[in-house]
Amino acid sequence: MDMKRDVIIACDFASAEATYAFLDKFEGEPRKPFCKIGMELYYAAGPEIVREIKRRGHKIFLDLKLHDIPNTVKKTMAVLSQLDVDMTNLHAAGGRAMMEAALEGLTRPDGTRPALIAVTQLTSTSEEVMQKELLIDRPLPEVVMSYAANAKAAGLDGVVCSPLEAAKVHETCGDDFMTVTPGIRFAGGDAGDQKRITTPAKAAEIGSNFIVVGRPITADPDPVAAYRRAVAEFCEE
Repeated sequence: MDMKRDVIIACDFASAEATYAFLDKFEGEPRKPFCKIGMELYYAAGPEIVREIKRRGHKIFLDLKLHDIPNTVKKTMAVLSQLDVDMTNLHAAGGRAMMEAALEGLTRPDGTRPALIAVTQLTSTSEEVMQKELLIDRPLPEVVMSYAANAKAAGLDGVVCSPLEAAKVHETCGDDFMTVTPGIRFAGGDAGDQKRITTPAKAAEIGSNFIVVGRPITADPDPVAAYRRAVAEFCEE
């Protein structure tokens, strides 16, 4: 996948109708937004939502965060590979064998496949929660880098991580290892349920390849203007 910086809009809507109404606002825009389809929308609308958004000319990040035994993940990825998405993901916590199986399942008979990335730790997870509830007693940055290194060793293309961790991931795994970073808020915006956040401009400075922006765009009274702002801050040198 092209590593040129881009803004991915998290289309976390409850129905296909709401999603299409949102995307209709971008008709005529010279830059078609890269769309993230997550669990809420995919479970509500099914694979047809992917096909329709792709038909409209958008790139798609299918964000289903698979985490199961290797054989189940392999078979599921084989099904998802038929949807012609540009990027999909799983949880690095599933281990290297699961990630390797996922990569095998996602690769089509002709050798092509979407980009595959691994979630390290959710940006809503604090170190206190990780240690007290998940019983992971290593420092959060160390855990993220270990998960990223495992994903790299398994042959994946990158990770989902906090923008605050992107530079260290590149240092650990190389500049060609993709960092996809949620937890993006405009300066002065509401953090919501995110803990490890930064602005689009700071994410670009740190080294994120892609930022995922949801409510700061989708909940804005003028989402097109908010998207343009994110692009201007993150993508333009």
